[in-house]
Amino acid sequence: MPKGTKKYKLKTYKAAAKRFRVTGSGKIMRTKGGKSHLRRRKSKRTKRLFSEMIVVSAPGDRRRIKRMAPYLKKYKANPPA
Repeated sequence: MPKGTKKYKLKTYKAAAKRFRVTGSGKIMRTKGGKSHLRRRKSKRTKRLFSEMIVVSAPGDRRRIKRMAPYLKKYKANPPA
């Protein structure tokens, strides 16, 4: 690369960065929707299952998330001590 030219940083879609986490093995995890309100009519089991994170399995979705949040790193939520 010639001197004086520089590569540009990619901007992260902040909403995507807040919604997804990367595990130690590199899997992208997501939270479930429907947790915020209208929960009184739902069963306890259903409400408990809302707190679990699930793996993003579709390859197209994984590709899109990596494009939206290129600097999404492992251990973002819980860094190793």
